[in-house]
Amino acid sequence: MNQNIYDITIIGGGPAGLFAGFYAGMRNAKTKIIDVLPDLGGQLALLYPEKLIYDVAGFPSVKAQDLVDSLIKQIEPFNHSVCLEEEVLSFEKKEDYFILTTNKETHYSKSIIIAAGNGSFQPRRLNLEGHEELENKQLHYYIKDMNLFSNKDVTLLGGGDSAVDWALMLENIASSVTLIHRRPQFRAHEHSVEKLMASSVIVKTPFVLDALNQENNQLKSLTIRNPKEDIEEIVPTDNLIVNYGFSSSLGPIKKWPLDFKGSSILANSNTETSIPGVFAVGDISTYEGKVKLIATGFGEAPTAVNNAIHFVNPNERLQPMHSTSLYE
Repeated sequence: MNQNIYDITIIGGGPAGLFAGFYAGMRNAKTKIIDVLPDLGGQLALLYPEKLIYDVAGFPSVKAQDLVDSLIKQIEPFNHSVCLEEEVLSFEKKEDYFILTTNKETHYSKSIIIAAGNGSFQPRRLNLEGHEELENKQLHYYIKDMNLFSNKDVTLLGGGDSAVDWALMLENIASSVTLIHRRPQFRAHEHSVEKLMASSVIVKTPFVLDALNQENNQLKSLTIRNPKEDIEEIVPTDNLIVNYGFSSSLGPIKKWPLDFKGSSILANSNTETSIPGVFAVGDISTYEGKVKLIATGFGEAPTAVNNAIHFVNPNERLQPMHSTSLYE
C-alpha cells in the first residue's frame, strides 16, 4: 500500500485547491486532487466562466474561465493524480496517514488540505408563476456564454457584485440592460456602483419583481412594483438574469470531526484545523479577521502546503526558497 500513499491530498479543485496543487508540485510533494465536480475550476468554471474577476493581483481584470485555464496549465508539469466526480464522504486518522473514503473508492494520504469552497451550491430561484418553464431559456441564474444576449433587451435582478458586474459587462453586448434592485443602496463595491451609475444601464430602485409576463410561452415583459410608493411598471425584456446568490451546503463535510464556525472550518494562522495534518484554505476556512477573496485563498495555499510538508517530514524546512530559485 505504501506506493498508494500520497504526501498531500487536496479536497477541492477550485482556485485555492489548484494553486495549492501548483505549490505542492514546486515542493516535490506527491499530490492528489479530488473534486466532486466533473471539471476542475470549482464555482468559477461551473457558474461564472464568462465573468470578469477583479481581485487577482497583477490582473486589472481576468475572465473566470481564463483564470481557471491558467491555473490548470500551471499544475500540468507535475502530473498530479486528479480524481473528478468524487465526493469525499469521510476520513480517519491512522498512525502516520489518513484514510479518505469517497463515493467511488478509498484513498491514502499523509496530510490533507481542504479547499472545498462553499461546498455544493444551488441558485436562489424565483418563486413566481411560470418561472420553471422559462429556466435555461429566457430565465438564467448564471451565464456561460454572453453572446446569448447579443442585441437583446436584458434585465437583471440583484444588488450585489455579481448583478452589478454582469450589468456592466453586458452593456456593450445587449441592446439594453436594466438592473432592478429592491433597495436604493447596492451591496456591490463602491467603485463598481460608481461605474454603474455613469453607464447606460437603466437602474430601477427600489423595485421588486411581481410577475413574469408571457405570450405563447415566451417571456415578453416583467411587472415590477415600488412598494414604498405603490408604483407599478412594465419592463419589456427578452432575457431575465437572476443574481440573488446561491445557497450552499457542506454535505458530508459538516459531519467531519473538525471544529466549525457556522459553515466554515476553523483554522489557525498556519491554516491547520483542529486535527493535526489537516489544513483548510479558501472560502471553506475561517479565522479572526479573514477576508474571503480569491486572492486570500491564493495566499493561504502555499502556507498550507509548507506546513503539510513539514507535518509529513519534520526535517523539511518550513520556509522554502523563492519560486524563481526553485525553477533554476
